[in-house]
Amino acid sequence: MGIEVGGLLGLIILIADVWAIINVVQSSAGTGAKVGWTVLILLLPLVGLLIWLVAGPRG
Repeated sequence: MGIEVGGLLGLIILIADVWAIINVVQSSAGTGAKVGWTVLILLLPLVGLLIWLVAGPRG
């Protein structure tokens, strides 16, 4: 995988993580849940995003 592909993949993951964090902050979940999801997404960018997509707050 070339540097261009790796950089593009990293950019896509970054954009998806920012989108997920914005959705977490705007959700109706409690403050603790918001902090937990945000920390998970920041510490484990790809895995945290996937877990949030499956089990995250829906409102």
